[in-house]
Amino acid sequence: MGSRRPTLEAVAARARVSRATVSRVVNGQSTVDPEIRDAVLRAVAELGYVPNSAARSLVTRQTDSIALVVSEPPTRVFSDDPLFSLVVRTVSSELELAGKQAVLMLASSPQAQARVEDYVSSGHVDGVMLLSMHGADPLPGAVARMDVPAVSYGRPAVELPHVDNDNVGGAEQAVRHLLDSGRRRIAAIAGPQDMTAAQDRLTGYRDALRASDRRSIVAVGDFTRASGATAMRHLLEDDPGLDAVFAANDLMAVGALQALRKAGRRVPDDVAVVGFDDIEAADFTDPPLTTIRHPVVEQATAMVRLVLTPPAERASDRVVLPTELIVRDSA
Repeated sequence: MGSRRPTLEAVAARARVSRATVSRVVNGQSTVDPEIRDAVLRAVAELGYVPNSAARSLVTRQTDSIALVVSEPPTRVFSDDPLFSLVVRTVSSELELAGKQAVLMLASSPQAQARVEDYVSSGHVDGVMLLSMHGADPLPGAVARMDVPAVSYGRPAVELPHVDNDNVGGAEQAVRHLLDSGRRRIAAIAGPQDMTAAQDRLTGYRDALRASDRRSIVAVGDFTRASGATAMRHLLEDDPGLDAVFAANDLMAVGALQALRKAGRRVPDDVAVVGFDDIEAADFTDPPLTTIRHPVVEQATAMVRLVLTPPAERASDRVVLPTELIVRDSA
């Protein structure tokens, strides 16, 4: 039989202090005399004592866990959209550096949303990060009412700290690029209008056209490749003379490229295409996709820093990061 795991009492006996003093040192409290703290830490090292995380959480009321809640089905999170995997990787890495762990929770159904609410309200995590929320999602409002730090990736529909990118400005930049290149009948494939990012990108598209006194031509997709292809077919049927399209994300732009090829339209000769996000695949489409770079890693990193920063120490509860036009061969 192996030796028993050293206990808090054993450390106290070795350091000749009380159990309560050892507990304060182990839990990082600053009210212990430095000499006594040194004696306790020597005893911890000599005995190989490892604090019990469950007992520690009862003392500190901290779990060292942060929930990352994604309001999308598993198929989209784990296969369809590469942005999700990049956000999850970035969040996990940043939390690990901070001594925390990420708890990934999918909430694409009312039942799953209720489970998330119960889990968070029961104190199982120290904070919540919300990703890909839709207008009807109850979670932003629910966590805003809880006594737990909560941050949204993207502008939420309710008042909540968040980190966003300049969706309106990025879309305007995309459309101005098309106008400057001589395009005159510019359509848009908008994202789902129950999501604020999609709303803002459509606003930017319309603002740019309004400034140039041109009319908008819009079809709506759901941020997937298939919806981009379908929307592109509908746009060509409604306005065969269009000469450019702005897609509210790169996946829909990829679908648009496929639909244009099947329709015999050359890109960019007949129809120019601009996307939004700058996913890795944008550099490998045929032709390579001109797009608006969305700083995913920086946005996810800023979200982690915001949720870990006490509200009183935050410079702001709202962070908006700039976007960048990446010009390739499609426009």
